[in-house]
Order: sequence, then C-alpha cells, then structure tokens
Amino acid sequence: MNETVTVAILAGGQSRRMGTDKSFILLDGKPLLQHVIDRASQIKYPLILIANDVERYQQFDLPVYPDVIFGVGSLGGLYTALTYSRTDYTLCLACDMPEIKPALLQYLIALKDAYDAVVPRVDGIAQSLHALYHRRCLPVMYEHIQQKQLKISGVIDLLNTRFIDDAELSRFDPDGTSFTNLNTQGDLEQFKRAGRLSA
Repeated sequence: MNETVTVAILAGGQSRRMGTDKSFILLDGKPLLQHVIDRASQIKYPLILIANDVERYQQFDLPVYPDVIFGVGSLGGLYTALTYSRTDYTLCLACDMPEIKPALLQYLIALKDAYDAVVPRVDGIAQSLHALYHRRCLPVMYEHIQQKQLKISGVIDLLNTRFIDDAELSRFDPDGTSFTNLNTQGDLEQFKRAGRLSA
C-alpha cells in the first residue's frame, strides 16, 4: 500500500435528483459506490469514505468520516476529505462515477508535486470531484465556505492548479467515460441500456 496519497470517495450528497441514495443503487449486482471503490483500489493507495450516515456506510469496510461543516455541498465534502486525510495529497472522487480509469488516476498523482491541485477539464469544464488536492488548499476552501461561496471552481481558480485538458485526457480515457456521472434515474437507465461497465 502506497501511503503518499489518500483516495477519498465523496458519498455524502443528498441525491435529490436521483430520488434515492445513489451510492447503493445496484449496477451489475453491486452498489454503485462499490464499482468506484473497486476501480480506485487498483491503484493501491489508502481509501476513505466521506458520508454522513456513518453506520450505513460501514458495510464497505473502509474508514467513514462525516462532514466537518454540514450543509455546504460538494465543497464541504472536499474540505472534509482533506481534513481527515493522513497524507499531504488527497485524490477526491465522486461516488457516482463508476467508470473511472485507474491509469488516469495514476497520471493525476504522478503530476502532483509541483501543484496545489491537479484537475481534469472536459470541454473546458473542471471535473473537481475527480481531482487531486494538497492540504494547502484547506485555508482557501474554509474561507470560501465561511463566505458562502460554495462553487468549487472559485477555489480552483485561486490555487496553483494543473489542468488536464481533452487531448491529454484522451491518452488515458479516449471515450471520456471516466467522467460519466449518474445523477438521475434517466442517467441510470441510459447507462444500463448502453451495457457499460465492461472494464
């Protein structure tokens, strides 16, 4: 187990658009979150979960931490992940991206040392919940939370951020499926019809 980076999977969202806790939606016979765990485990770094219902998430046999500051959305999830991480760098992943690519995760980590954050950007949109952050980011995140400025993009813009854009991403994820996230029942049904999760 490589102890230089912690992988934090953020499962604390309220899943309003899905109508049920999406971490536990079954895909190919196992919870959506388990797909993310299985792929993230391939890169051999310590894994933690960020989720407020600590008891329910203990079934995944990983450390589970509730939000440090409640009610501040995904930025609060990132802040919590970095707070509880045992390492300087934390790779933060959303729980609803079942097709993350271990090779791409390793690439993000390989770039880490010169930056506060390493963030993929697809069609110009930062994928902030599939990104690597240094604990130096904590004060900036905290200030934004206190000011109720909860857009993660506002934080990223203030950091020494290494963006990875489409051409660079395509070396590791030519079809772009790493960033497919399942937010609604429609997303889920479309995903199932496409017969994905082959890798």
